[in-house]
Amino acid sequence: MLRTARSFALLIAVVALAAEPVASGLRPGQRPGPYSSLVSVGMERGQSHCFICATADRPAVIVFARTLSDPLGKLARGLDKALADHKDVELRAWITFLSDDQTALDPRVVEWSKKHSLRRVPLSVFEDEVGPPSYLLSRDADVTVLLSVKQKVVRNFAFRAGELTEERIAEVLKAIPQLAERTNHRGTKNTDKNTKKDQNI
Repeated sequence: MLRTARSFALLIAVVALAAEPVASGLRPGQRPGPYSSLVSVGMERGQSHCFICATADRPAVIVFARTLSDPLGKLARGLDKALADHKDVELRAWITFLSDDQTALDPRVVEWSKKHSLRRVPLSVFEDEVGPPSYLLSRDADVTVLLSVKQKVVRNFAFRAGELTEERIAEVLKAIPQLAERTNHRGTKNTDKNTKKDQNI
């Protein structure tokens, strides 16, 4: 009877732990550091490239992933559309896959991109399953999404394998226009300051 009770308590603890959101990646307010990855799909194909360096102060959606899943493909298609919808603020988005074998993963990434009809989102491979050390990615996270602007993280989403549902994908994509609005708002404030300065002159 005691053994059954202990087993039940252990099961409850495991279920409770699984229900806790996984913490992965930089927190809001932290700065995404530079890292290079080998591009599989995009203008820099075959080259080691630092997307975060090229982004500078522009708004960005930074995605780290460990598996080539269909839910991730749906998220990528949403990012593809977002890049077209928010060209005015020069939105950037890319997906970095984490793997210890870039050579083996590269052709699979290319095929995955074709399967999901991606046109704008670059895909690359960082050859280490842990990911760039400064990003503090959890080994439990299959997908980590960071929204950044002015070189600071403003939103963080992390998902274990199987957690990237339709609802969670919609939640991530819904946050992107807010990121663009934040960029526009800051730009408007700067313009207002410049206008006042000109008027004083």
